[in-house]
Amino acid sequence: LGGLAQKTVLDTLREEGDEIELDAILKTGYGNIRCVESGGPEPGVGCAGRGIITSIGMLEQLGAYTPDLDYVFYGVLGDVVCGGFAMPIREGKAQEIYIVASGEMMALYA
Repeated sequence: LGGLAQKTVLDTLREEGDEIELDAILKTGYGNIRCVESGGPEPGVGCAGRGIITSIGMLEQLGAYTPDLDYVFYGVLGDVVCGGFAMPIREGKAQEIYIVASGEMMALYA
């Protein structure tokens, strides 16, 4: 995206309501890579995993998952105990799972 900030799905929904267009949340970057940032609740309020559930549902509703996509990546935090982060796995939206951690041993305990 050339270093440009991207508006999140949840911020867009909060500001514009449910009647949004795919172009409002999906941006195309280098190499025709399509990018979406789900965002989360306001700090101290709500469940961040719920943001993932809402975002994936909105992307499905707007037709973002097209047959021409080679891969779809979900980058989620691993140190949060919210069940919403497991939603892509639980609902069969993920065929493979890769765990990426820093070199710190504590990252493996998260």
